[in-house]
Amino acid sequence: MADLRLKSYVRIKKYRTYKDEVGKIAPNVLERQFDVESPNQKCLTDVTEFNVRGDTPYLSAVLDLYNGEIVAYRMARRPLIDMVGAMLKKAFGRLKQSDKPILHSDQGWQYQMEVYLCPLENRSITQSMSRRGNCYDNAAMESFFGTLKSRVLLPQQIR
Repeated sequence: MADLRLKSYVRIKKYRTYKDEVGKIAPNVLERQFDVESPNQKCLTDVTEFNVRGDTPYLSAVLDLYNGEIVAYRMARRPLIDMVGAMLKKAFGRLKQSDKPILHSDQGWQYQMEVYLCPLENRSITQSMSRRGNCYDNAAMESFFGTLKSRVLLPQQIR
């Protein structure tokens, strides 16, 4: 690498969500069944943190497993429930009334709150959560975030 003047940049810090239960933990309905025949059947959601020159914006997004498309996202300076709620509302705008997808997440505090659960229930959306310490069900979302961070941010911006 030195001969070719290549450098490796390592992302150091990851966003760590609250580790305790603050509400309802949903069962793992997705169970690594990633096969999808049409849009809006199975979606993933998560929140990630960026560290850009000392600033830490947060991104909340929904990914459709059908084609890997980000169907809704919202950014904010802090990972508050309002950010996730606004993202969810935007995602609902893309659904037909007949669409009843599975929406899978980790066990983050945002996804246990009544403010998040009520809109899902009102739209008959099935909530699914990964088991604690198991990121495989949400791997496509984590992969998207990793790719986004490595390709969008300039190496000198990543700390």
